[in-house]
Amino acid sequence: MIKNIKSVILLAAITFLSLPLTAQKGWEAGPGAGVSHYFGDLNTNFRLNRPGAAGNLNFRYNFNTRICMKFSGNYGTVSAFDSDSRNVFEQERNLSFESVIIDGSFQFEFNFLPYVHGSADQFFTPYLFGGLSAFYYNPKAEYQGQLYELRPLGTEGQFKGEEYLPMSGAWLYGIGMKVDINYQWSVNVELGVRSAFTDYIDDVSTVYPDNKDLLRDKGEVAAALSDRTLGVDSPLSRTGRQRGNANNNDNYSIFSVSMMYYFGSIRCPDISKIRPK
Repeated sequence: MIKNIKSVILLAAITFLSLPLTAQKGWEAGPGAGVSHYFGDLNTNFRLNRPGAAGNLNFRYNFNTRICMKFSGNYGTVSAFDSDSRNVFEQERNLSFESVIIDGSFQFEFNFLPYVHGSADQFFTPYLFGGLSAFYYNPKAEYQGQLYELRPLGTEGQFKGEEYLPMSGAWLYGIGMKVDINYQWSVNVELGVRSAFTDYIDDVSTVYPDNKDLLRDKGEVAAALSDRTLGVDSPLSRTGRQRGNANNNDNYSIFSVSMMYYFGSIRCPDISKIRPK
């Protein structure tokens, strides 16, 4: 996966260096809205049944008709429940979480087609993008009708000061489509996937701690939210047994539709190619 991302970024860089930079340049900006999804230890089958609301604010600079860079601020919500799974192990594990995601990203975009604002022929293009993201997350779970932050509870035996960080980074990659409405405004439809550098977006990664030690050190809530199998008919948990899969980090995606306003100069098209406003 990472090799593929690097290949896309390298291809974009080579293309950028090989193209003339005399074409249309300029900034675009605009808001967007959409849905976010989480994929990880509590959603190993890539279910899409729990979409979260997402919104963003985007700033793009066009180097030419093919290459752009974009800065985005994104907000999304993600969640997952083992009770949704058809996997017996996951059903008996019985864990769940929800979290906000606050994401800042930087990406390079490669337009498959020349894209020129105001052109009758070059007013749309599909595009690929790749880059990096930094994000904040805060997994929570419900216990007896109340939501609790999971990170400070050390549900996998982390002592105070050993908790995972509330911020991480991610590789960012995806596809999109740009379509002009008129000279200044365009609609962008985009699906971006973040491959995180952490496996704790869902608070699940390694093995069960000793529940008695956790009860003594962190209290009843920590012990209960660490091992939810205690509430099912056939408890499966044992100290040191698998709780998550630390070999695979978590992922989340954001699908959005954005309205972008172009602030740059408009290249005058040929008379025969002028689009009506």
